[in-house]
Order: sequence, then C-alpha cells, then structure tokens
Amino acid sequence: MTRRERVAQAVAHERPDRVPWHIALTIPAAQRLSTTVGIPASELPEWMQSHLYYVEPLTDDAWQEVRPGHWRDEYGVVWNRTVDPDIGVIEEFQLQDRSLGDLRLPDPRDSRRWEDFERRLERRSDRYTVCAIGFSLFERAWTLRGMTNLLMDMVEAPAFVDHLMDVICEHNLKLVERAVTYDIDAVYFGDDWGQQRGLIMGPKHWRRFVLPRIQRMYGAVKAAGKRVFIHSCGDVREVFGDLIEAGLDVFNPFQPEVMDVYEVKRLHGDRLAFLGGMSIQRVMPFGTADEVRQEARTLMERIGAGGGYILSPSHDIPKDVPVENIIALVETVRDQQP
Repeated sequence: MTRRERVAQAVAHERPDRVPWHIALTIPAAQRLSTTVGIPASELPEWMQSHLYYVEPLTDDAWQEVRPGHWRDEYGVVWNRTVDPDIGVIEEFQLQDRSLGDLRLPDPRDSRRWEDFERRLERRSDRYTVCAIGFSLFERAWTLRGMTNLLMDMVEAPAFVDHLMDVICEHNLKLVERAVTYDIDAVYFGDDWGQQRGLIMGPKHWRRFVLPRIQRMYGAVKAAGKRVFIHSCGDVREVFGDLIEAGLDVFNPFQPEVMDVYEVKRLHGDRLAFLGGMSIQRVMPFGTADEVRQEARTLMERIGAGGGYILSPSHDIPKDVPVENIIALVETVRDQQP
C-alpha cells in the first residue's frame, strides 16, 4: 500500500494496513536532527517516511528579505524572523484604519504561481498531496489589520470586517479554483481560531464572520471531489459541529493539551478524521524516549482504531525537543507491523 493510499483510506474512516503519520519540524529542530542522523534537512521528510506532501501555490519569490532577518510576504506584511525563523512576528500592518484603501492582494491567477506549483508537485513521490493555503481567513485578516484592531472591529465596525473577510474569501476561492484542477488529494486551510481555553473571538463572532466564508471555501473544494483539511490551534471544540456540517474532513492539530483526544474521537470520529495528537508541550519535550514510544503506540492503537487518524505531533516539532525523542517517534511509527 502506498502512502497516498494509506492516508486516503484513513480519511475515509477505514483502517489501513498501518496508521499513517506525518512529522514536521521547525527549522532549528530540523537542523539538529539533520546533524545527528547525517542527512540533509531537505531529505528528512523522506527519511521519516512522512505521508503528507504539502505544496503551496506561491511563486518562488513570494517572500522578500527587506533587511537582515525581516521578510515581506506577498501581501505586503513585514515579519521579524530574528527570533523565530519559521514564522516570525509582524512589524508592519497594512491596514492602519477601517478602510481597505489601496489594499491589493496578490494575483491568484499569476502564471508563475502555478508553474512553480506544478514543478513542486513533481517531487511528491507516493505521498498524499495537500494544497496548503496558510493564514487563510481570520489569520489573513489580522495579519493585515492587527489582532487587537480586528477584534475591536468585530464589535464596533462589523460591516468593515465583512468587507475584509469577503475580499480574502474571494481571493482564496480563486486559488482553490485553480488548485483543484491539478492531481491533488486535498486542500488545507490554515486559520488559528483557538486559544488554550476556547475561541479567540468567541462562538458568536466566529459564526458571524468566519463560518459563512469557510462554508464557501470548503464547498468549492468538496464540489471538486477533494478533501478539506484545516489547521486551527487551540480549543475549538465548540464549533466542531459547524465544521463538520461545512464539509471538513480532517482536523489538525488535535492538541491533547486543550482537549481530551480520546473523547473527541469518540464523539466525532465517525464524521471527522484527525491529524495530530502527539503532545509537543509535554511528552515530546519533557518525556523520555520510552515515554514517547509508548504515547505513540497508545495513540495509534486507540485513536487509530477504525481509521480516521493520521498520527502527528500537535504542531511542528520545536527546538526544545530532544533529538533522541524525535528519533524515538520516527522509529516507532516506521516499525509498525502491517
């Protein structure tokens, strides 16, 4: 069974020959693992035999370094990556007031974007292919406007938020429209809504501003016969029902620190598949290698029963995780008996 077939079967709520897995690393963690195992960082996904292949519809020059450690994304936002080289901290917002003004989003139909996308697809091997649209709605809005500003806007200027969200949604729909014409399996939307205790904006505002737009985006993906993945950190359990009704297939990161993953699987596992579950806040950084192995085996046995599960750390593995724990996780998932 290929990795692509294994994931497809799991997402369809069938038990494949082995529980599929995906292990992603932050840049510092990848550098440390690369040095330890003697493999270039670019080759680690294949060494770990990760099952998912994420490909973004971006041009190769979408990010421009404007000064040392500071990068401008294709939306015009400047990120300080001197401390966090993976994402960074925003230093320059585009929307200083409640007006879209001269805001111009990048062209979703730029031919270079799709030429680069097609070229990256050639490197996927037998992995399950996911078109990744990061910072897809709420996150895109706050990166342009600022988190505090956007939350205040939801209360004081809802019409402005509607306008901004609609512009972003239409942009994403154009990306989806083109992406699904390629031989991909799913579209992934990155959009963190949660904190450690509930939704950042609360369920009322989530249903007012987020839900109607994700219904359109998920609907476009499903109409093309592809699966819908989301990544949304934090405790978002209170909207699982809405997400399932909207057409969500796979939820990530499935954080054990903010939800009982076994109870969530019991409640929603017949309609929703899960990607994640392996703690990067407790077990991976602070457990022993044996504890990592045991946790992985338990997750595969209990959450993986009946399908609907892709084992993964609950986020990209950070730099404070001991290399021996990363290796223990890789060996445990690779050594599963068919």
